[in-house]
Amino acid sequence: MKFSLGNVRQWHWISAAICIVGMLFFSWTGITLNHAADIPAKNDIATIETQLPDALIQTWLPVENEKNALEKNIIEHLDKQFGLSIPSNVQGEFSDGEFYLAMPEPGVDAWLSIDVESGELIYERTDRGWISFFNDLHKGRYTNTAWIWFIDAFAVGSIIFCLSGLWLLIKQTSFRLSTWPYVTLGVLIPFIIILTNLH
Repeated sequence: MKFSLGNVRQWHWISAAICIVGMLFFSWTGITLNHAADIPAKNDIATIETQLPDALIQTWLPVENEKNALEKNIIEHLDKQFGLSIPSNVQGEFSDGEFYLAMPEPGVDAWLSIDVESGELIYERTDRGWISFFNDLHKGRYTNTAWIWFIDAFAVGSIIFCLSGLWLLIKQTSFRLSTWPYVTLGVLIPFIIILTNLH
């Protein structure tokens, strides 16, 4: 394909159109992440303490079988009794007679522990709100493969947008004499801050 000014313009506007929502999202969440300590958050905490039936514990026996996941019948019991939706593929940890299962999500911290001998179960879920949810999406924290692929694709689109924009600036410098002072300023400001404050 012939590399021309027209092609670069096409790549520039197409990448801009594809990335516009992502750019707005990541720019906004970048601000909320930088000022996370200044933004008030109200945590919604839900706790469940219960006793699992002996029959469920005896068929599970993670100590003997070295299982690191909950049995299907335990998951169904918790869903039926308390409305807890626990993925069957989530792996937990067994230590000193206690099974611990961490189930974090974007904006949510959740965990479950079971005393294997007594059957005592404790579940806690902390919802940190919508801003924390979007902040975690920004970082790709506790997300799935689809979101990770979206972030990667968006990053590639943003690189194309920036490089094609820079190429257009280079080609039109003679018509806009202020181009290079602005580009230089955009390079120097973060560079100076890193050297003087962060190095």
